[in-house]
Amino acid sequence: MAEKSLEGYNDVFADIVNGLLFQGGEVISAEELEDRLPYAHYKADGKLREMERDVLKQWKTQKLRLALLGFENQTDPDPDMPLRVMGYDGAEYRAQLSEQKSGERFPVITLVLYFGHNKRWGRATSLLERLSIPEKFRPFVSDYKINVFEIAYLTQEQVNLFKSDFRVVADYFVQKRENGDYVPNTQELKHVQETLRLLSVMTGDHRFEEAYNDKNVERSPCNMCDVLDRIENRGIKEGIKQKEAQFIQNMYRKGFSLEQIADVAEKTVEEVRSIIAQEKTLLPQL
Repeated sequence: MAEKSLEGYNDVFADIVNGLLFQGGEVISAEELEDRLPYAHYKADGKLREMERDVLKQWKTQKLRLALLGFENQTDPDPDMPLRVMGYDGAEYRAQLSEQKSGERFPVITLVLYFGHNKRWGRATSLLERLSIPEKFRPFVSDYKINVFEIAYLTQEQVNLFKSDFRVVADYFVQKRENGDYVPNTQELKHVQETLRLLSVMTGDHRFEEAYNDKNVERSPCNMCDVLDRIENRGIKEGIKQKEAQFIQNMYRKGFSLEQIADVAEKTVEEVRSIIAQEKTLLPQL
């Protein structure tokens, strides 16, 4: 869902396609794209089942359908991806027969975006690579190749080809792989919430999304420098709270009354009681 929410925007979708397929050339524009339902159906065991792509759009200018499939960072590369993509694409071609009995047919292109930065894809990128085929039969089995892009293993030059918020996402994963750290830039974010949600999901670090949802700040962060500043400030505040809580709990252990502690810590008795209650070993004494 996090992938879809960002990649579903036409400007981001077009940017990903242009950056990965056409070296940043503006072959496809956002205005030329329209959404297609990402669902296809097939029968198995006598039941109607559903396949769902992450994002599916049609390029109106050339009547070409383009799809993105994203993978979470925590997910291992899928060895069966050639079979999956072939199934998705086949369903799209089959739909053309149902929608229009005759006439022009148009191509379907699927891009697989792999976000893993701890290991390479290292799995099959074609049908023949995945199948165990007796050598005598190999010439008669049709191959099917897929387009896998390892986002964290792009070069910095490739990252700089992107113009949308996806550049921030790609830059983050490339830097983390190369340096183990991330230095933000001041690129303005257009889809702030969706970009930060995607980073939160892919990294497992929810501070990105929390930086956007911070109710103590009047405006949303406008770039990744803003985001990391908020994360750092939030960390400092949390550190202060922890030290304050430790100080209050230590005073209570030494026998000071709630009223005395409240006076020193400049808090109400109820606030002091609540902080002390956070440490379970002190609960019986309350």
